[in-house]
Parts: sequence; structure tokens; C-alpha cells
Amino acid sequence: MALSDEVRRLERSWQNETAWPKRLEWIEISGLRGWKGLRVDFQFPIVAISGENGTGKSSIIQAAASVYKGSTVPSAIYASEFFPSTAWDTIFNASIRFSVREGDRRVEGSIRKPTERWKGNVDRPERPVEYFDLSRVLPISGRVGYAKIAKSKHKEVSAKSFDHDRLGRLTYILGHEYTSAMMAISDVDSERPIPVLQVQKFIYSGYHQGQGETTITELIQADFQKYGLVVIDEIESSLHPRAQRRLLRDLAAVARDRELQIILTTHSPYILEELPERARMQIFWSGDERKIMTGVSAQFAMSKMDDEPHPECEVYVEDDASKTLLLEILSQRAKELVGRVQITTFGAASVGYQLGQMVSGHKFFRPTAVFLDGDCKAGTGCHVLPGEDAPERTVFQSLKTLAWRDTWTRVKRSISDVSAACEGAMLLGDHHDWTEYAAKQLAIAPTVLWHALCGEWAEKSVSEKEARALATYIEDRIAEYR
Repeated sequence: MALSDEVRRLERSWQNETAWPKRLEWIEISGLRGWKGLRVDFQFPIVAISGENGTGKSSIIQAAASVYKGSTVPSAIYASEFFPSTAWDTIFNASIRFSVREGDRRVEGSIRKPTERWKGNVDRPERPVEYFDLSRVLPISGRVGYAKIAKSKHKEVSAKSFDHDRLGRLTYILGHEYTSAMMAISDVDSERPIPVLQVQKFIYSGYHQGQGETTITELIQADFQKYGLVVIDEIESSLHPRAQRRLLRDLAAVARDRELQIILTTHSPYILEELPERARMQIFWSGDERKIMTGVSAQFAMSKMDDEPHPECEVYVEDDASKTLLLEILSQRAKELVGRVQITTFGAASVGYQLGQMVSGHKFFRPTAVFLDGDCKAGTGCHVLPGEDAPERTVFQSLKTLAWRDTWTRVKRSISDVSAACEGAMLLGDHHDWTEYAAKQLAIAPTVLWHALCGEWAEKSVSEKEARALATYIEDRIAEYR
């Protein structure tokens, strides 16, 4: 899908050489959780890392957070916190190499643990760092110390209310009209703030909020310092798709305003679709080695994490005959596209023209292509299948002039039987009946015969120019949404 205005503005700002004077350009992890020196590049202010559980997404963001000292003592983060030695995990001969930009200067460095102690912490560059791990998705009542507050007689002693901007962001992301929001402190524990929201006259605390509300409220209340690094693990947790998209757009606006760098992990196609290609990263195992691909589509990423296919492009055709025809052309002449499309029939040609208008107007949320049969006139947003007639007429008539070529070998019948059955079918008035009639004469399934005919026709009768135009149309639809 097309990038949002917020992400496009962020993209333009990032291209300014003087912007983002503090940038983490890359990290390289060795000797930690099976990492063997694979480099991870950060090419956009917001980078989303996807992959199955156990591929190493958390290792990347933890290593990234460890690169910097933090500008204040409470925000200091150390690799030893993320990668401790235990009775089961002995960490030695490990390193996190990095390259950072500091104004006009590019600095390379490392933190490392050759034996018992981590070295290089003192020499790390300084930068504000905010790290949000999965503890944020725990219900308030399940967090350490919060149950005590609820079970004690308590009262509010102070509260920090959201200003107009923060309240507007909360309303936008979650889609509810919040009257007020604040982080309150009880007299039981001054270190554990509690989110309190108001919708119209109804006031409720984090003990009675949905976890998505609590997560977003706590994220929005954070004061991200200018030029900082923000790291978020599984950003989509507890959020419905619309909220995921809006959160990403909100973060894009904040990143642009404060020149933040944000690195996050995700399993969500909705998050990936919000970002440009170079901001999407897929990590996966290939044998006993990790691989990282940058620039993946959301559909490719989901396919890597799911047993079900997630095609990159929805393709619409008139009927099953057209579907087989298109598949055979792709299989014969553009095989690389076969696994990237999902073909659905739409019925009457009038529906196809409407779908084409929607394609032209960018009304779909994902890449979409519409093919009309050869006997249709070209339409806006559509592509007409090769041939100047209905698929059955095009295929039967073309192959008849070629004496049916090798169709007989495809269906395991004699040349004379194939010729007699197909030419007999062409005497029928309705071309929709041709395949079924001929298949019955040959004692095979109509789908088997039609696949054979389309395969032979796609190989022998479709020109290179026609095949390339068809493939280009699909590729262009995919490119529009990247």
C-alpha cells in the first residue's frame, strides 16, 4: 500500500544530510545466541525487524540499545543486562561491533566480552536511549508491586495530566474520544505510576483498562529526548490492526519532530506495510546460519512466518477459464510471479471494469491487478489478456491452426482423437461448452484438458511482447505499494 503522509514526510527529512546528527548505522553481533558476525544495517529512522520466534530479533534490539551509554545514569543500559552468563549460558569471546554517526563524524567501536568481563562500556558514545520490552504488555495488576496498591487502602497524591497534544495522539491511535488522561501516583508507592483515563464521564484506571489502552498510554507519556534512540519489542502487542497503523504513523511524526531513531520488532504485516522497503527487515534461519533480507514485502515476511502463503498481489480475472489461462502464461513465461500472486474470479466483465477503477484510484490496501478477457475493451486500471476473443475461442482457434501441436502428448490421447474432439466442440454455438464437450469425447476431466490446451497455447502462441506486458502490469502494481 502507499506510504502515509507521516512516513513520506519522515522519508524526506531523513534525506537531509544535516538531519539526524546521531545515527546508529550498523551493528555486528558475534558469540551471542548463535550470532556469527552478521551485520545489521539501519537505513531509515524507523526500522522494523520481522521473523519467527527464536530467529534473533530481540538480540538485535538489545545489542543496539547496548551501544550507547545513555545520557543519564538511570537510563544507562549494559550488554550484561541482556546477555548474562548463567549455569546454562556461558558468555565469552562475544562482541557487538558498531558504527555510529556523531555530527559529521563516523565512529566505529565495539563492546566485547573476551573472558569474564564486558569491556568497552566506558568508551561508548553518549545518546538518550529508551527501551520498551514485553513487560509493558503485562496487565497492571500482574506487575510487581501493583497488586499491593490495589489491595491497600490508598489515595492519589499526585498526577501528571496529558497535555492537549498527547491527549489527541491517544485519541487518534485508539479511536476513542478521551476526555482526559493522566499518570497518577498513589500514597502506597511513589515509584509505580498508574494510567487513568476518562471517556465522557466514565473514569477508569489501569486496573480496569484493556491492555492496549495501558500500553499506548504509557508509551505516549514517555518524554523522548531529541536525537534519542527508541527500541520497542513487538510493537503490535495487544493492538488491533487500525491502532497498529496509527501508532506507526504517530511515531513517524514524533521521530521527524525530534530526529529520533526507532528500532522495533514485529510479527505484523500492518506495521511492515506502513514502512518503505529499506525500513523492512526479515531475519530467518537458513540451515544453521541466520540470514537477513532488507526490503521485503509484508506478504513475503508473513509467508516466511506462516505455513499459509501470503501473496504480494491480488489478481482478479473473469472466471476459472481465465484463471487457468493466466496461470499457464505465468508458468510458461514469467515463472517468478506465480508464487507472488493470488488469483480470484470476479464474474461479469462489468465487475472487472469497476475493480479496475478502484485500482486506478488506489482504493485497495494491497497491490491489486485486474485482467479482462480478450473480447473486452481495455478499461481504466485493467489489463486485457492476450488474444482478441474469449479465452476458449482464442485457445481453440489458435491451436487448430497449429494442428493442436503437442496437446495430444499432454493429455495422453492420440493426435486424431484430440483433433476430432476439439474440432467437434468448435461446432457448438456457445464457446463455454467447448472444453466440457471435448473432454467428454476424450474421457478426461474438463480441467485436465483446459490446462493442457492453455499450457500448449501459452508456450507456442503467446508472443514475448504479450507475456512481458502482462508480467510488467503485475510488477507495476506491486511496485506502487512499496
